[in-house]
Amino acid sequence: MKKFEDFNLKPEVRNYIENSHFKEPTPIQEEVIPAVLRGKDVIGLSATGSGKTHAYLIPLMQKTDVSLNAVQAVITAPTRELAWQIYEMAKPMSDCLEGLRIGIYTGGRDREKDIAKLESGQPHIVIGTPGRIKDLFLESGSLRIEQAKTLVVDEADMTLEYGFLDDIDAFAGRLPEDLQMLAFSASMPEQLKPFLKKYMRAPVTYQIGEKVRFNPDITHVLVPCYHHGYARTILSILKGFNPYVCLIFANTRNEASSIAEELRANGVDVQEIHGDLTSRQRKQAMKSISAAEHTYVVATDLAARGIDIGEVSHVISCGFPEDLEYYVHRAGRTGRAGASGTCYALYEEKDDASIRSLMKRGIRFEHKRFKGNEWQDLRPYGQRFQKKDDELEKQISKIYTKKNTKVKPGYKKKRAEQIQRVHRQKKREMIRSKIREEKKAMYKERAKKDRENGL
Repeated sequence: MKKFEDFNLKPEVRNYIENSHFKEPTPIQEEVIPAVLRGKDVIGLSATGSGKTHAYLIPLMQKTDVSLNAVQAVITAPTRELAWQIYEMAKPMSDCLEGLRIGIYTGGRDREKDIAKLESGQPHIVIGTPGRIKDLFLESGSLRIEQAKTLVVDEADMTLEYGFLDDIDAFAGRLPEDLQMLAFSASMPEQLKPFLKKYMRAPVTYQIGEKVRFNPDITHVLVPCYHHGYARTILSILKGFNPYVCLIFANTRNEASSIAEELRANGVDVQEIHGDLTSRQRKQAMKSISAAEHTYVVATDLAARGIDIGEVSHVISCGFPEDLEYYVHRAGRTGRAGASGTCYALYEEKDDASIRSLMKRGIRFEHKRFKGNEWQDLRPYGQRFQKKDDELEKQISKIYTKKNTKVKPGYKKKRAEQIQRVHRQKKREMIRSKIREEKKAMYKERAKKDRENGL
């Protein structure tokens, strides 16, 4: 395993690393930092919490020349919350490297104030949302990024999902021809590949995720909903565990809002974070989440992406997302830094294909329900009781698999007659059973009328 000392970093960068209390590089940092320093275009695929933000901040700090009054690197994030989180991580670099200027530009800020400040000098590193960077560069002309040597697209798949790639495309085409591009993402959708191919030159790809995917310290528990819905099922299992922080994932904004509302109505102290919140609500939610003021946080996959929620001991997945990679990332929010964690996957009948697919990929599910103030083991998922109708199939199977010491002429006809007899016998049994049920119903109805007539 490499050490930060192996990267030949200048003293200011080493001080930043020391002040951040980093002991050794994470797997993604170990691969990405030297590649960026060599000038390579990089695609980094890793889950939230793998250390990818510092995988590009550290080499950018190393390469920045503070004597130049020009933008040298641009970092985009799909949401203002993620942009501010990156900015908070980058800000201490200015304490270690004298003269380093870092600018943050997102929606919700005073645009005119930003323009006025840019007139007095350009930042060395720009962090912001694609729309605001495009606006300040192409519309107002106040942000001069045309000389930037490096473009970082963080959470690229989320940027695609939110429809912001067009904004990046609008200004990326005006950056230098020898632009170094770094893209970081949790997954690699097909629709993202043409954009990356357009701007990247022989990129190297580093995929760090298998440790999160098959983390043995994460326990996966399937919990049936029994047609009760997600919120009621969550309420029914809350007595079954004692979380430090429990992150509850919903598949849609409406679902997240509905679940949070019902939990709150039943006395659960819960915070929610999703796209339907106003800018002010999201800011307040992020502040309370960062301060660990709430034990339960309800979120959508995209809203939770990149948000640093520390000490998550439990995850509840309300159903399964269409892209099963998102389930892997949901579960991966717990069981970090050597700690154990549990992911409760609430399921309905429609989730069967998703569950079986995840099982084939190596995820081992426990199957439980919480009843009578205790967890009860259910049959392993997929093992069902044998149905009565299966007897017919068993009898037919015996006829087909019966071993004959000598095959006689006409055996196919004889076998077909045997199967027909089995079917006729089954049909007769069904008719008799139906007649018995009808007679029973008739006698019950007659007895009811007799009682009504006082007989």
